[in-house]
Formats: sequence, structure tokens, C-alpha cells
Amino acid sequence: MLGTKFAVSQKKGLDLLCLGAHCDDIEIGCGGTILKLIEEYKINQVKWIVFSSNKTRKEEALVSARQFLTSLKSVDIQILDFKDGYLPAVWSRVKDEFEKLKKDFNPDIIFTHYRNDLHQDHRVINELTWNTYRNHLIFEYEIPKYDGDWGNPNLFVPLDEREVNRKQEIILNSFTSQLGKQWLDETLLTSVVRLRGIECASKSNFAEALYCRKMTI
Repeated sequence: MLGTKFAVSQKKGLDLLCLGAHCDDIEIGCGGTILKLIEEYKINQVKWIVFSSNKTRKEEALVSARQFLTSLKSVDIQILDFKDGYLPAVWSRVKDEFEKLKKDFNPDIIFTHYRNDLHQDHRVINELTWNTYRNHLIFEYEIPKYDGDWGNPNLFVPLDEREVNRKQEIILNSFTSQLGKQWLDETLLTSVVRLRGIECASKSNFAEALYCRKMTI
């Protein structure tokens, strides 16, 4: 399969915006892709925004994000304190956060939730991403969960075994309050990237899948 590369100014590098409704969403959905981009491209700046948390989850999310971004100099990690499950009820306040973000940052690539995700918080973040950023490259990531709302992705990022293992290690060691829950264990994390690896004929057998709805080449 023919792959593509980003045309990146070696002087500037890429600016990345990573958006997640909950404290482990970015890591689960596109953590391997982030690791691969950091390894293969010059990264100028990353903004990593999580919208809902509590004290315990916030501490875990900070530990995790710092490990994913440890090699970068310019990093802005924001863990906001909206209530889990209630983002639709505070839509206007969440939109205000997007408006503030838009004034301060013009990213090259945005990572956000999948448009057809059935979780109400995920849908709000996706909707406001597209509402706020009208002329940007947006990649939507997927989260495996009870709802069974996976689709047919059109963009695949092959990962080597080292990237898969690093992603797993950070997630499982950081989000200890979530261990034992059905949706977070090593088997699930491996199964997802193995399945997507089959679908794109990844030479390493592993891949993350994303959705890209608008792109110019």
C-alpha cells in the first residue's frame, strides 16, 4: 500500500493538538501514532487538552501525558475539571474553552474523537473540534468500549512492536485507578492494534486506525 509523508519545515516542525474528553482517551485512541510522529518528525509544539477529570484521574493523566511527550521541549498539558458524562449539559462552557484555544494556537494536525462515537462526551468534543477548526487537518481516533460503535476507518498508522509496547506500558502504569475494569487491560490494547494491523497489511502486524474526512494532497 502506498503511504504518505507530511511536508514539514525542518526549521519549524509540526504543531500538534491532541483533544480528549477523558483522561485516557488520547493515549488509548492515538498514543502509538503520537509516539511515531515524535520519532519520525520534528515536533515544534504539542497542546494536550483533556476536558473531564477528578483529582485522581488528573494526577494519572499528567503522569501519562508527560511520558508520551517526554522528549519534547514545548508542551502544554491541560487537564480540565468538567464532570465525566456531563459535557453535553455544559456545551457552552466547553465551547468557550475551544474559542480560547483557537485564539492561541494554529495546529498542523488535530487529533480528536471519532464523529460516530456513541459516548455523549466524545461526540461533544468531535462536534466542537469541527465547529472551531474549519481549515485544518483533523484525524479522528477510536475508543473500544461497551457501545460497539466502531466503524470502517480510512487511515492507518502502522506501528512497530516497540511503539505498541511503549504505549501499553505508559497506559497501564499511569492509569492505575482504572485497572481491573473491563475496558482497560493489556489484552484489549493489543487486540485493537493487531486487528487494525491486519486491515492495512502492516508488516509489523500492528497499526492504529484513524478517520480523515477532509485532506488535500
